[in-house]
Amino acid sequence: MYRVSSFVPRLAQALLGGAVLATVWVNLAPASYYDSIEWRLLDLNLPDWLAPLPISLTPMSLVSDGLMALFLFVVGKELWEALVLEHGALKGRQAVLPVGMVLGGMIGAVLVWVLVGSLIETAEEAGFATGWQVPLGSDVVLCFLVGRAIFPRGSLALHLLLLLATATDILALLIAGLTHPAVSLRLAWLALPVVAALGVWLAFGRPPSPDAPERHRRARDRLLPYVLAGLLSWIGVAASGLPPALGLLPVIPAIAHADRSFGLFAEVEELLHDPLNRLAQALAWPLTGILFLFGLTRGGVDLSAFAPTTVTVLAALWLGRPVGMLLLGLGLIAALRLRLPPGLSLRDILRVVLILGMGFTVPVLALDIALPGGAMQEAARLGLALSLAAGALALATRPRAGNTDP
Repeated sequence: MYRVSSFVPRLAQALLGGAVLATVWVNLAPASYYDSIEWRLLDLNLPDWLAPLPISLTPMSLVSDGLMALFLFVVGKELWEALVLEHGALKGRQAVLPVGMVLGGMIGAVLVWVLVGSLIETAEEAGFATGWQVPLGSDVVLCFLVGRAIFPRGSLALHLLLLLATATDILALLIAGLTHPAVSLRLAWLALPVVAALGVWLAFGRPPSPDAPERHRRARDRLLPYVLAGLLSWIGVAASGLPPALGLLPVIPAIAHADRSFGLFAEVEELLHDPLNRLAQALAWPLTGILFLFGLTRGGVDLSAFAPTTVTVLAALWLGRPVGMLLLGLGLIAALRLRLPPGLSLRDILRVVLILGMGFTVPVLALDIALPGGAMQEAARLGLALSLAAGALALATRPRAGNTDP
């Protein structure tokens, strides 16, 4: 079994560090905290065809909409490799269990959110099913941090955990963006990322012919064309109304890449020299600072914000998601008369499902899209913070002996 790169737990620690600092700050001096993260650095009045509403650049928006696109680029790279490359984890019959668990978890979370919200939600600004997008996402780095402390070295369960968290996060943010009310007005802007990706693929990314000149082969390894294509893609996605954090995903398939997958966040990829892996390697250390800043600007939890929305979040993550994952994931295995992969037990799956009861990074990104601002968002953020207790519960189930180093 492959080793996971050491930068993944470092990202989790940076995220937690920023969130803890922000939580202390927001509870001791809330006015100072909100003034700092919402400080207007620059007001932009762009043409209506580019941005229908005025844009204010703040520390929070720069991190969430700009820098977090780099984080999702690395996460999206791993998911894409799992889907299309040789030995990818989402190819063939081996995809049945993770696909079923991802879809089941999302369906279960939404159904419980709607049910519980309709029973106990009392916020005046809440309509029927308001905020159902919030519990769709998970948290790749925090789930891995817990998972590597539970599963022994070489465990297939850790790979499954990373796969489920990665797929869930990307799909959740896509759904959140596509269900935003303003998206349908500006979808023509998505032509820009399509053109950028297609252009850079035709010029640099596609495999060279056997008789291609050496200069063409060298040009394929340059990073600058892919960076420029990513910038154009980000502009198009942001102008379309989708979450700008998704802006770099369209160019991932266009970037020259390795021929096979070595596993999600595999350490061996640090030795590869194809442009896609080089870009991911170049982001490893910057992402540590980005995740810290994200925790600092979006992870401040008001401990007095408890409200019905807090309960709704916890019910969706702790009840809806695990039940849905188990029913649909294991149900598909039984319906297709398949067996669990060798080395993966039902107990492992139960632990994976328990860890995935945590939700933070992507659900926090979805708050602005899914919920009205103010008390309802703060109550949901508190619920997301409390959901991390699922990780502590999962840690209590770990074996007493054995090497847990991934």
